[in-house]
Amino acid sequence: MSAATKTAYTPTAGSILFFAIHLAAIYALFVKPDMTSVIMCVVLFVIRKFGITGGYHRYFSHRSFKTTRWFQFVLAFLGGMAAQKGALWWAAHHRHHHQHSDQPEDVHSVKQQGFYWAHLGWILSPEYFDYDAKRVKDLTKFPELVFIDRHHYIPPAVTGLACFLIGGWTGFLWGFCLSTVILYHTTFAINSFCHLLGSRRYETGESSKNSFILAILTLGEGWHNNHHYYPHCARQGFFWWEIDPTYYALKFFKLIGIVHEIKEPSLKVIEGKEATAALG
Repeated sequence: MSAATKTAYTPTAGSILFFAIHLAAIYALFVKPDMTSVIMCVVLFVIRKFGITGGYHRYFSHRSFKTTRWFQFVLAFLGGMAAQKGALWWAAHHRHHHQHSDQPEDVHSVKQQGFYWAHLGWILSPEYFDYDAKRVKDLTKFPELVFIDRHHYIPPAVTGLACFLIGGWTGFLWGFCLSTVILYHTTFAINSFCHLLGSRRYETGESSKNSFILAILTLGEGWHNNHHYYPHCARQGFFWWEIDPTYYALKFFKLIGIVHEIKEPSLKVIEGKEATAALG
């Protein structure tokens, strides 16, 4: 890998920070929050979760809709606020996952490496500290995306500082630390639990499943079997009863002219008749 694709932290430093924020989140549970801290926790969870689901996943990884260059950067910053590294790193590994899902080359397969590795282990492994820039050539042409990916510590640092300035230590513990840890594990659960528990509508050649509970917790990402069947769609809840808040937000942004060309599942996709060439 080239030096340009390295993240800002060494694996050891990154691991220390990762576990430190977990300890801070546990400590937050013993600190009585004020209303401001609770509101920050909830609001920052939702906003940053959309940065991951609408930004890192549906836009940067799958290009399932189009937007302006300025809002593209906003999505990269919002996703970066969740402290899950940069958009280019995230998208490169996710594209690799879809290409090799549940195969030996998969970066986070429950089937191949077990629950812990799929949920958490691969993220902390030095093996995946870098990413293949060739997988995100469509994104590396934007210098601002390369910058915020290389300096991915900036968005979470700004977020944490803002929480402290607004709510003091309680605001930092609840608004940033606890909210971030919940973000981590609801995101990671798609890689782990959504390949173990739930229902399958489509035969996809791998173990993805749909989960209503995880769809609620992740703003629609729990419709994982739908997504693996046709990953290019911005809509992952294919039916009206499959709640998909990220998709609803994208429709709103389209209404006000910020995003456009949202990719929808066709009738062939919904009926499971799409050619297998469209998968992953």
